[in-house]
Amino acid sequence: MLKPYLKPYDEKKSDTQPKHSDVLVIGAGFGGIAVALRMRAKGYSVTIVDRLQAIGGRAQVFEKGGFRHDAGPTLITAPFLFDELFEIFGEKREDYLEFRPLDPWYRFYFHSGETFDYCPSIEKTNEQIKRFSGDDVQGYANLLKASKSIFEIGFEKLADKPFDKFWTMIAQVPALLRLRSYKTVSGFVNSHIKHPLLRQAFSIHPLLVGGNPFTTTSIYSLIHYLERRWGVFFCMGGTGKLVAELHRLIERSGIHVELCTDIDEITIDSGNATGARAYDGRVFKADRVICNADPPTVYRQMLSDSNQRQKRPIPEALTQYSMGLYVLFFGTRGTYPDLAHHTIWMGSRYKELLADIFDRKILAEDFSLYIHRPTATDPSFAPEGCDSFYVLCPVPNLLGKIDWQEKGPDLRDRIVAALSKTIMPGLETTISEDFWMTPEDFKSDYRSMHGAGFSIAPIFSQSAWFRYHNRDPHIPNLYFSAAGAHPGAGMPGVLCSAKVVEALIEEEGKIGKAI
Repeated sequence: MLKPYLKPYDEKKSDTQPKHSDVLVIGAGFGGIAVALRMRAKGYSVTIVDRLQAIGGRAQVFEKGGFRHDAGPTLITAPFLFDELFEIFGEKREDYLEFRPLDPWYRFYFHSGETFDYCPSIEKTNEQIKRFSGDDVQGYANLLKASKSIFEIGFEKLADKPFDKFWTMIAQVPALLRLRSYKTVSGFVNSHIKHPLLRQAFSIHPLLVGGNPFTTTSIYSLIHYLERRWGVFFCMGGTGKLVAELHRLIERSGIHVELCTDIDEITIDSGNATGARAYDGRVFKADRVICNADPPTVYRQMLSDSNQRQKRPIPEALTQYSMGLYVLFFGTRGTYPDLAHHTIWMGSRYKELLADIFDRKILAEDFSLYIHRPTATDPSFAPEGCDSFYVLCPVPNLLGKIDWQEKGPDLRDRIVAALSKTIMPGLETTISEDFWMTPEDFKSDYRSMHGAGFSIAPIFSQSAWFRYHNRDPHIPNLYFSAAGAHPGAGMPGVLCSAKVVEALIEEEGKIGKAI
């Protein structure tokens, strides 16, 4: 497969490295980019380091044979969070990036051959629902009403608030109980929707952030209303274009960026973080360290034994990780105009398949797929008369002990055959320039613990205060703006994580001034 290989360290660049920064950000994924910009807007000097050749974290761009592929996130659901990053520097996102609304948001293809379009128009969505069950039209209305109630607490009041103190969690218990957040997303959806295929369609969202709908806390049901509130968008030029413009904003704001720099250790002195040391020997000194890296990786690989204090009350042995991802990239010599921008291809099993992936951790013969066809909206992703595709298949993480050298090519062939027989006729002959990523690549390229696609799983016992805190309780100037920290994975999650860190540091400043 194509890999974001690390370039060798260029000694000539060392002259430009600041001797000391107010803030060192480790990792340039969206959470790292956002927190670096927010800290710079507050007047801090900021250095951001990343082990890859470009910022963006998992949002890298692969190009092969004239086809372009976004390797990471493919849709935007809370555009104001990106707007804010430009606004804090007096700029407008619209001057640099076009977020184009999608319709439908998602097209579901079920094993029965039936399809369901989830649309920005409630009227059109209701028409689609009626094709399956007229009774579920009112059920969907009730679902949206309940989702709004969860959104008003889970997103508006909690998503950008620190949960580093247990009493913060206790204060929210009445609201969380009232919203029945101890229930699962599947339980929440099933209480409103009766048709089995519609239940699948409306409970799929946790998989987009690494969770099993049958175990993920129903707090994540707020995504239904979040999508209704702002819509679902595609960034023209792709996520790569979004990252490129954020990099230009970083440069304009005066943030120092060091790429191809892999961090070996976060340095600690007298209980405080003093910076970090890279594998090539360079030392980055700072007053504060903010990690956009996977928290389990930070604690197990970047802190010395004396500082590896598990910050969550749940021991590693009981920690549940998100699923792994198998991502197949390819182009086609010819187009598939009937395919939507986003297609969810559902296999014959649902709950049982998810149990294979999350619980039994076995690679089953069947699968379900998320298919991204960016050329449906932006033809620049492929040569004229061709299409570009990204197919994501949820699989067990590396705790499943699967031999991906053997299973990777086999899964590729099975996916291509299944699509060729259903929604992409002739794919076996039109496919071109294909390659894939497995959980092994997520571990090696992104230093993701166990190759998990979204860090720890979003179950209730790993949410809010129970998730990795945004500030370490023992190292007071070590912070986390990452998928594994509060509030969770997904672009809205990590962008809100940056806002939490900003709030923590701002509060520290107020306390300091008061003293």
